[in-house]
Amino acid sequence: MALDAASFSLARGEVHGLLGENGAGKSTLMHVAFGMVTPDEGDMLVRGSPVRFRNPRDAKRAGIGMVHQHFTSVPELTVAENLWLAAGRFGDSAGRPDGPTAANPAGRLRARLWQGLSPTARVSDLPVGAKQRLEILQALATGAEVLLLDEPTAVLAPPETAELLALLREYAAAGGAAVLITHKLTEVFSAVDRVTVLRGGRVQLTGLVADQTVPGLTAAMVGSSDLEPTLPDPGELGPVLVRVGDLTVRGGEIIGIAAVEGNGQRELLRRLAGVAPAQGAEVTGPVAFIPEDRTTEGLIPAFSLTENLVLGLPEDPRWRRGPLLDWRAAAARMGQLVGEFSIRAPGPASPAGTLSGGNQQKVVFARALEAKPQVIVAENPTRGLDVHATWFVDERLRRAALDGAAVIVYSTDLDEVLSIATRVVVVNRHRLLPVPSGTSRETIGAMMLGAQS
Repeated sequence: MALDAASFSLARGEVHGLLGENGAGKSTLMHVAFGMVTPDEGDMLVRGSPVRFRNPRDAKRAGIGMVHQHFTSVPELTVAENLWLAAGRFGDSAGRPDGPTAANPAGRLRARLWQGLSPTARVSDLPVGAKQRLEILQALATGAEVLLLDEPTAVLAPPETAELLALLREYAAAGGAAVLITHKLTEVFSAVDRVTVLRGGRVQLTGLVADQTVPGLTAAMVGSSDLEPTLPDPGELGPVLVRVGDLTVRGGEIIGIAAVEGNGQRELLRRLAGVAPAQGAEVTGPVAFIPEDRTTEGLIPAFSLTENLVLGLPEDPRWRRGPLLDWRAAAARMGQLVGEFSIRAPGPASPAGTLSGGNQQKVVFARALEAKPQVIVAENPTRGLDVHATWFVDERLRRAALDGAAVIVYSTDLDEVLSIATRVVVVNRHRLLPVPSGTSRETIGAMMLGAQS
C-alpha cells in the first residue's frame, strides 16, 4: 500500500513542503491530487467541494497543474509547440498560450519564467535550467491556481534554485498555492510556510516550518537524526589516475566540481568517463560513470533490474558463460544489491521503471560500484535522493576513495560539493579553476558565476 490514511491540506497563499524518504508516498499523494492515481478510499475536496478526478485533464480543469520529477516536454519540438500541447490549443504568435494575464498569480509567474526563453528554440537544445522553467510553464499553460512541484530544483544550480523559490513565494503571495516536494531542508526553511512529512505512506508530522528543526524533520523522515559521516578523510594518496589540462586527480581524492549549468562541466565529465572523445584527458584504469539522467542514460525503464545490471556489465565473469549469459547468477547478485543498497523493489525481476526515482538512482549507483572501478565519475549522483539515501551514497563514495579510487563528483548543490570533496574545482566557461583550501562558499559562488577567477 503506497498510502495509508494519508491526509493533506493546502491553503491559498502558501507554499507547502512535502518531505519523506524515497518511496514514502510523496509522488503518489500528488498523483492522486492530479488525477493520475485513483485512490481506493477517502475523499478529496477542492475549494470545499468534493471531487473525484478521472484523469489529469479533470485536475487541470479544476485549476491544478503539476511539474513532474522527470521532464515531460518533447525534445524534438520547440518551446512554443510544447506549450501548445500542454494548453490543448494553439496560442498567440509568440508561442505563449492564450489565457490568464499578469493580473493573476499564474500570469505573473508565467511572465517571469519566460525571460530568456525563445518560443522557436528546440527543447533538445535548451540547458537543463531552461527545460525546468518550461516544465513549470507547461503546468501553468491552463492558468493553474495550484502548482504541485515534484523536486523541481533537483537539476538547478544554486542561483537558479534561489530564483525559483523566490518565484514560488511571489506566486503564493499573489493568491496561488504550491506544494514543493524536496529532499533539501535548506529549501524548506527558506521558502516553505507549512510542512508535511510522510514515512511508509503515513503522515508523521504536519506543522508550521517556524516550529520545526533540522534534527526533528530528519527524525520524522527516517526515524533517526544521526546521519553524520562516519568515515575519516582519506590518508596517504595514491598515484595520479586522472590528468586533464593542469588538473590531476590521485587515488584517494574526491574532487568536487562546482559549476553553473552550461559552463562545460557536462562535457568534461563525459571526456573523463570515456563517453565522449578524450580530447587531452588521460585516465588510468577502469572507469565507472554515474550519469545525471537515470531514465535516459542510466537505465532502460522497461527492462528488469537484472537486465539493467547485465547491460551495464555484460562481460562480468560471474554471469558470462562463453557466448551465453547465466541469468540466474545475475539475478542472484542483483537480489543481493537490492539488500546492500536498500533499494525498495519487490525483487530483481522488477522493471526499473516501476521504482521511485530515488531507488532508480540507487540501482545506477550500485551497478557502477559493482565494476570495482579505479576512477568514478559521478554527475549529480544524489539527485532525487532523500536525506538518508544521500548520506548512504556519499559514504559509499568516501569508502571508494579510501579504497584507492579517484572520485570526481559534480552536483548542482554547492553545499553537497563542499560536504564531500577533499578538493574543489570550479568550471567556468570551460576553464578549470582550482579553489584554494579555506575559500568561502560565497567566493566559490562568485567564481561559478565568473565574478572572480
